[in-house]
Amino acid sequence: MSEERGDRLKLVSSRPAGSDIRSTRHRDLDWTILMARAQDGDGAAYLRLLQEITPYLRSLAVRYHRDPRDVEDTVQDILLTLHSIRETYDPTRPFAPWLVGIANRRAFDRLRRQGRQRAHEFPLSSEHDAVATSDNIEEAANRIHLEGAISDLPPAQQQAINMLKLKEMSLKEAASESGMSITSLKVATHRALKNLRKILLDRGEP
Repeated sequence: MSEERGDRLKLVSSRPAGSDIRSTRHRDLDWTILMARAQDGDGAAYLRLLQEITPYLRSLAVRYHRDPRDVEDTVQDILLTLHSIRETYDPTRPFAPWLVGIANRRAFDRLRRQGRQRAHEFPLSSEHDAVATSDNIEEAANRIHLEGAISDLPPAQQQAINMLKLKEMSLKEAASESGMSITSLKVATHRALKNLRKILLDRGEP
């Protein structure tokens, strides 16, 4: 562990035990230390971090969504993004602003997706029900196959595909969130698409 991280741990250990009221500054310092420990492979610190930030993320999500289901889905989106890019976090910088940036982008992404979905919605008559059900089943099956193939990609390629293709982020947005350069994202996406085609063909899937 670096000397800087060790100094931060000493700060935490020197605080009075049992204090229930912490300033925002102390809270951010605690989260920063927990994230630094998690990057060093401390699973317990990572679990504690996730438990502590979840109520905070929920308080951010309710600013964007009224439906409790949308709020919880947004929290899960944020946590999944945090997990996928946790190694890109710089522990020398405050954790909370980095987390808030992710949270705001994920909440806005969900609003944007909902807007696109509402724009394409139209009522179906009864004769369309059987066809719609069949199409939905095929679409769900294809998505399961695709998600399985994506999970077999190297982490950088998974990240690029998730951000640029599944979440439909721009290259600039993805670069800002991931810490990768635009060139690196393009290369990772190109390789990911090539590998996905090979994986799906090897599995005999279209």
